[in-house]
Amino acid sequence: MKVTLNGTVLADSNETIAVENNHYFPPSSVKKEFFADSNTSTVCGWKGTASYYNANVDGKTVKDIAWYYPNAMEKAKNIENYIAFYKNKVTSE
Repeated sequence: MKVTLNGTVLADSNETIAVENNHYFPPSSVKKEFFADSNTSTVCGWKGTASYYNANVDGKTVKDIAWYYPNAMEKAKNIENYIAFYKNKVTSE
């Protein structure tokens, strides 16, 4: 799986984990230089509290483009710190 924004690769991995129709990327496969922490958080009943990233590519910021679970609940420990992207904000291949 590969995720791009305006032609720039944000993440690329053969080892994503699919959960609820989203691909979660290992942290090492995400190009962190394009990301900044967001103040947004949400709660999932079985995964826990999600934190979000904003992305900046070519001077354009896309808010809350991706999320991850820094302290995932027990049933979601396999995706702890893995990063998923909003499909309507990026291109996936």
